[in-house]
Amino acid sequence: MRALPVRLFCVLMLLGSAAASAVDTYTFGVVPQQSANTLASTWVPLLNALGSRAGLAINFRTAPTIPEFERRLAAGEYDFAYMNPYHYTVFSRNPGYRAFAKAKDTLIKGIIVVSTDSTIRDPRELAGAELAFPAPASFAASVLTRAFLTKQGIAFTPKYVASHDSVYKGVAAGLYPGGGGVVQTLHSVDPDLRERLRILWTTEGFTPHAFAAHPRVPAPVVQRLTAAMTAIDQNDQDKALLTALSFKGFVAGQDRDWDDVRGLGIDLLERLSQPVQ
Repeated sequence: MRALPVRLFCVLMLLGSAAASAVDTYTFGVVPQQSANTLASTWVPLLNALGSRAGLAINFRTAPTIPEFERRLAAGEYDFAYMNPYHYTVFSRNPGYRAFAKAKDTLIKGIIVVSTDSTIRDPRELAGAELAFPAPASFAASVLTRAFLTKQGIAFTPKYVASHDSVYKGVAAGLYPGGGGVVQTLHSVDPDLRERLRILWTTEGFTPHAFAAHPRVPAPVVQRLTAAMTAIDQNDQDKALLTALSFKGFVAGQDRDWDDVRGLGIDLLERLSQPVQ
């Protein structure tokens, strides 16, 4: 008769231990500037390190295309997300993502690239050409670069090719005379590809991508992840994880940090920011 309580006690102890060791699990969506495999190879180690520091299980997520990523943001599918500055101005309204961090000592700059063997030396030489861009609402790579060309009176035909990597590969292969990208993603591609490209023009700088949390994520959890992110550059071993993504580190971010982007008055995804009736 006494054996049963002992066994029950042991079972309860094991269950209690398992519960104590369990951690909350959250999804982390990353804008698909590159292929899913490329993103996973660099982001998963970083997210694992951050999760370990914050006491969270963080599952990497992305989307096959940037427009699909936008649809998933609109639906609130990600608990946390790394999104471009314009995306943040849209999806902070609905479903209410709130920024908590951004890259340290960084401004986002769009670029127009050509192949290294191209004779083009001035953006005006791109007049009449079909140019590659990741997606219509890609902030620096597409919105800013297209706005510059239009302001300069340079007529062109945009070709949307789904990702930054696709732009770089298309331009390097001679499929397009030029295309839009971002300094950070150009630095992240394979060196052999990067050496086949030349930056023709660079935009002015804006507040970089936002790390934002869906409103369903408890504030203490967001605070734990913020603390982990802002401290990660203090560990030499973890710095390699940052270098792989061309990050210097992270600082806390606030919603008003993206007012410079709001000031541009961009209106491309308004339909996605409207609450579902």
